[in-house]
Amino acid sequence: MGMSSHASSRLGHEAAEAVAGRGLDAAAQILRSAPERLGAYIGGLYLLSEERELLELAMTLGAARQFSRPWQRIGLTAPIPVVEAARSGRVVWVGGAEEMARRYPRVAVAMPYAFCLAAVPLVARGTTYGTVFLIWPATHPTELSPREREGLEEFGLDLAEVLAEAAGAGRPIRAGPRPAVAEDRSADPLTALAARLPEGVCGIDLDGRLAAVTPTAAELLGEPAERLLGSRPWAALPWLRDPVYEYHYRAAVVSGQTTSFVALCPPDRWLSFQLFPDSSGVTVRIVAADAALLDGQTEKPAEHAVHTRPGALYHLLHLASALTEAITVQDVVTMVSEQILPAFGGQAVAVLMAEGGRLRIAGHRGYPPGLVDQFDGTPLTESTPGVQASTNAVPAFFETRAELERLYPERHETQDGMAAWAYLPLVTSRRLIGTCVLAFAEPHRFDVEERAVLTSLGGLIAQALDRARLYDTKLVLAHGLQESLLPHALPVVPSLEISARYLPCTEGMDVGGDFYDLIRVGPDTVAVVIGDIQGHNVNAAALMGQVRTAVRAFAAADADPSTVLARTNRLLVDLDTALLASCTYLCIDLARREARLATAGHPVPLLYGPDGRAAAVEPVIGMVLNVDPAAEYPQIRVDLPIGSTLVLYTDGLVDTPGADLDQALADLTATLARHGGEPLDRLADALIGQAGHAEYRTDDVALLLVRSVPR
Repeated sequence: MGMSSHASSRLGHEAAEAVAGRGLDAAAQILRSAPERLGAYIGGLYLLSEERELLELAMTLGAARQFSRPWQRIGLTAPIPVVEAARSGRVVWVGGAEEMARRYPRVAVAMPYAFCLAAVPLVARGTTYGTVFLIWPATHPTELSPREREGLEEFGLDLAEVLAEAAGAGRPIRAGPRPAVAEDRSADPLTALAARLPEGVCGIDLDGRLAAVTPTAAELLGEPAERLLGSRPWAALPWLRDPVYEYHYRAAVVSGQTTSFVALCPPDRWLSFQLFPDSSGVTVRIVAADAALLDGQTEKPAEHAVHTRPGALYHLLHLASALTEAITVQDVVTMVSEQILPAFGGQAVAVLMAEGGRLRIAGHRGYPPGLVDQFDGTPLTESTPGVQASTNAVPAFFETRAELERLYPERHETQDGMAAWAYLPLVTSRRLIGTCVLAFAEPHRFDVEERAVLTSLGGLIAQALDRARLYDTKLVLAHGLQESLLPHALPVVPSLEISARYLPCTEGMDVGGDFYDLIRVGPDTVAVVIGDIQGHNVNAAALMGQVRTAVRAFAAADADPSTVLARTNRLLVDLDTALLASCTYLCIDLARREARLATAGHPVPLLYGPDGRAAAVEPVIGMVLNVDPAAEYPQIRVDLPIGSTLVLYTDGLVDTPGADLDQALADLTATLARHGGEPLDRLADALIGQAGHAEYRTDDVALLLVRSVPR
């Protein structure tokens, strides 16, 4: 008999579920094998989210869960090892605390302990599924041996194949609300305790909670064992709440090394704590200490220490570090969205400002297109949570939609499908400049500590936002200045085709002093100039305007290139500016199809001939402008028969940090040889392509192409 389609579908679904279940168990089994196979004792499995926009912690090994809580959900731009491994497809190895501080300072701030770490990409069948990270004790060599690297790659392949099998069955393994635990935690804690140290001591499990307390330990600590079990020592014992004590515990767990400290148990009893960690937990040996022996040897805890968990402190330090890199308002929004929002489980962020009697949307991420923008311009007289938060420096937390709608029953800007919100006032220099809204897709409980941390984050965001708004204002003014100084369009000249490109640098003020121009001198004469003023700021742009104006004036007098550059040089000296300038100037005779060319410290032009060959023009290069008032600028003659293309450019096109200048010039010449016969605009795009694709350009790029064509 045939099987019904419904029954077949049900069995197929059950089979896929079984594959996914087997896959999760298989992944746990592989992760559990890390101590034996590789010697690592802490680890975790990250999987790409369904939208492939985040890494989500799916499974932990050892004590990874409590230490990786700030990184449970990570944006793919976060500068940490697991993200770099996923993006690059290569094993990332960090051989100790110093290397971590140098390469990944944000991780080092949150985990200032001695350990070695590897992040391994999980790639199978051409697909990246996530990353696995592993931690070794600080005693591990700082370098990874070839055999260890091979073992890590095999370990990653084994995990990736399990993930690929589940995905191929239509039931990909996804991270749950809480990371799964790879190891078996059902073992008797007293047995594990006895295996570490055969004394009456305490045992702390992988979550940092007391799993076993001997009667002697309970007596020393001054609390019944029943009250201590299941709690964290620094939560159950007020005199251990100084962060320095939890720091020692974390240092022992992450570094894998024995740690000790002393603490005063009220009223006058000093206790010595020795911590012995391994992959299943920590054994704590507690003995009474002789106070006389402690004089001059004990690091006493601060009397007024702030009782903030390191996880909370991490968020403050992490955002403070990230926001130092934010330049524009949009950078600030991006930093909050990608670096902070995932750590709190949020889905969207919006920055609101009160300006001109209305609510303005400064930026947002995570909302559907157009949803937030429709509330831009809301009058500040309306009763909405956004207006209230932008005009009142008191944070507001709504854990459910019902809470919000009790206060704001009318339609408001949170008609966004979200279920919980945090409105953080943005206050800087005692001024309320707006509010940052964090939105959550599910109801969210904001405990006391989280509210305190989020409120503090609001202050950091406000400072960065205030700085970014000032930068944006300056940038608009600078761009307006530069655009007014560069030619809006080059004149049409018979016998010549012209094409120009300009790319500003992507760092600093994003404005500089590169310029170009084409000037009609006579019926059959055209002057062409390209130059570069030192610097990337408003001063450079302003001086560029003066130089361009001077060159036009000298060219109008029908002066030859040598004279134009000499006069411009003397003008710069007279202006008493410290900025230098390079320049190439040529005068083209359209009737004779030739040019006279002189240069002042500028990159050599390139010439593409009618025969298809490309080569550098080799003029006698004069000194850069504004060095020697008596400098001379020899000129040469360059033939420009029909089909010739002259390439003029500034040094930003070839001079990039870390690149070999000769090789860059050779590559540019080769590109010209390949594309020189193409239409001029396509040739310009090809030549500027290598600079345009750079993520960060430290210099402006100007490109000017001149082609000799029939009248």
